[in-house]
Amino acid sequence: MRDSVFNCCVSPPHPPRAVEEHQQHRSRAQAPPPNDRRFLIFFDFDETLVDECSDDSMVTVVPGGVLPGWLKDTYRSGHYNEYMQRVLAYLAEKGVTPAAIRGTVEKLPPCPGIPTLMHFLLSQPSRDFEVVCVSDANTVVIETWLQHLGFRPLFLRIFTNPAHFDDNGQLQLRPFHSHECLRCPANMCKAVVVRQYVAQRVRERSGRPYQKVLYVGDGANDFCPSLTLSPGDIAFPRWDFPMHKLIQEMEEAKPGEFKASVVPWNSGESSTP
Repeated sequence: MRDSVFNCCVSPPHPPRAVEEHQQHRSRAQAPPPNDRRFLIFFDFDETLVDECSDDSMVTVVPGGVLPGWLKDTYRSGHYNEYMQRVLAYLAEKGVTPAAIRGTVEKLPPCPGIPTLMHFLLSQPSRDFEVVCVSDANTVVIETWLQHLGFRPLFLRIFTNPAHFDDNGQLQLRPFHSHECLRCPANMCKAVVVRQYVAQRVRERSGRPYQKVLYVGDGANDFCPSLTLSPGDIAFPRWDFPMHKLIQEMEEAKPGEFKASVVPWNSGESSTP
């Protein structure tokens, strides 16, 4: 893919016969085990894979398209997951069905260039990329959207808030975990997730690290996991979004403190100039 943000990780082109043999091999045999993969990529979901907040989109299906003021007033900073549990209960009370919610999720627009990037990653040799989603959305939203667009097979793991439709059709939402990080919302610290996942996978790989760890995000809660990256890794903050601004602030206030290389993006097809 020309000007891909991941050109740094692409294998050299195969000669024509090698490509043909490689494709035939992939069609005959299962993909290599995950432990063979060279690069580990973490993707956020809201405003990284999709170009808006998925929670906001669900609110549009409520009669009138607007939440009542009394419900909005129950929000407390750092406790958005608890607030969304109340919102989902309200949607169920107003007769919003699982089909309506899923239909709304399926219509979420991808960020510019993201479909091209997903197809690019799917086209690469299976030994190259291990892809993981880390998001403060929920399982129903992410699984529905990825399945609808055909991208679900790309993702080895999805770390997000558990959710399911109960017998009454209400979308039940729970926090992902508890933690002690003061930067992040009470229900999820992505740095904890990233740090634990990388450590676990390196153990499973008999101590062999990835050549690079890449983190693609946009929000303030994506800044925290980017701090876990090493000098050889790459952070991809969406241009001029909170993650990007926080990295810039750290680089200005404490030069050299942010360890990873930084490649801002505004499209999945290319980085910014």
